[in-house]
Amino acid sequence: MSYSEYKNPLTERYCCKEINYIFSPEKKFTTWRKLWIALAEAEKELGLPITDEQIEEMKQNINNIDFEYAKEMERKFRHDVMAHVHTFGKVAPKAMPIIHLGATSAYVGDNADLIVMKEALIHIRKKMVNLINNLKNFSLKYKDLPTLGFTHYQPAQLTTVGKRAALWLQDLVMDFEEIEFVIENLKFRGVKGTTGTQASFMKLFNNDSEKVKKLDEIVSKKMGFDKVLKITGQTYTRKQDTKVLTILAKIAESAHKMATDIRLLQNLKEIEEPFEKTQIGSSAMAYKRNPMRSERVCSLARYVISLSLNPYMTHATQWFERTLDDSANRRISIPEAFMAIDSILNLLINITDGMVVYEKMIEKHINDELPFMATENIIMEAVKKGGNRQEMHEIIRVHSMEAGKRVKMEGKSNDLLERLAKDDRVPLSMEEIKSLLNPKDFIGRASEQVEEFINEEVQPIIDKYSKDLGVDVEIKV
Repeated sequence: MSYSEYKNPLTERYCCKEINYIFSPEKKFTTWRKLWIALAEAEKELGLPITDEQIEEMKQNINNIDFEYAKEMERKFRHDVMAHVHTFGKVAPKAMPIIHLGATSAYVGDNADLIVMKEALIHIRKKMVNLINNLKNFSLKYKDLPTLGFTHYQPAQLTTVGKRAALWLQDLVMDFEEIEFVIENLKFRGVKGTTGTQASFMKLFNNDSEKVKKLDEIVSKKMGFDKVLKITGQTYTRKQDTKVLTILAKIAESAHKMATDIRLLQNLKEIEEPFEKTQIGSSAMAYKRNPMRSERVCSLARYVISLSLNPYMTHATQWFERTLDDSANRRISIPEAFMAIDSILNLLINITDGMVVYEKMIEKHINDELPFMATENIIMEAVKKGGNRQEMHEIIRVHSMEAGKRVKMEGKSNDLLERLAKDDRVPLSMEEIKSLLNPKDFIGRASEQVEEFINEEVQPIIDKYSKDLGVDVEIKV
């Protein structure tokens, strides 16, 4: 390993080896060769003079790539596709005359990109199934545990720990539905020729339009696509890239929101991401337990969201049938968006697999705030005992202000309940007041909402993709 040149942190520190391979040169150029084989097979099937021997020679050498020779050829031709045509032809000399027959560079370049993106989307879907399953289990485990809700990051009506996790889960389920849609509807470029008119193939097949149409269909099916763009320029419409990177950005958006919540909860000491036995939180402050994985999620998520702007601008500036200013951008933005999302999902799977809940701290925070939240119930109960609603409201308002001042200005405990119990105008004893403060009486239908949501929307996903459960994730650093 060289330490004197830049290495991409996504591959060095964050993403897994599977997604790294999907965007590797080996994957790219073996896919090019498979596309050339599919084209030759289809052309032979439709009557062109291509032999079984030529096709078999190509098949035997799919993985036999001399990358150094390819680099030499690219320096010579200044053209990556022609460099690899010659590299393939070097090990398959009998097939050399028919490799890339009738095709343009976008035949291998664009179609390979679509194959790779589809495989990468399926890989991301698999990771999402595991994250969704972890959050499902966590939501069910803590569906009944009351916790302070927060609006404007101020204490609000109670919810449950499981219900809050179900909010994160709902965002991811919405993303999952969209990623399924994109996988199912990503369209192959197919066999379209230099500017999308299929003119070169019309010449090959003596203007037999039906054969040219059939060629497009056969090759697309061989490469695993049922849906094919009916028309293209030289390239497939770059709006397909927009569709793909947009769903990745949406996953990043959901991940950032969830990780931010975890970071805030860790500050409150209510929930904590896993912390390794030998992990160091700070080089100076030895006591610190920083939410570093959640912070990394947020960092990478922002990067993915920023990358999603690229395909919008790229497609908007494609002139007529195509310009090459898309190439360098797409080589960077598409792989890195996938690698960053893979890294994010690895982190979130790890976090949700070992997330720690501190129930006593959650209970303490509830007890600090619940007396204020229970005032409406106290008023109603006092009225039942003969009190005047307006008088009770004013008495409780005054005592609440004093109790709040004691908490905020003096740093003391909330003594609102004691104040009310001692006030002869309030027809309730301390025991009667405390009976109105069971936290579970303040969570509404939170528990049932979690169960209904998981049974109706989450479990069908888990059941459908149960074979994808159980991925091992490695957090490298």
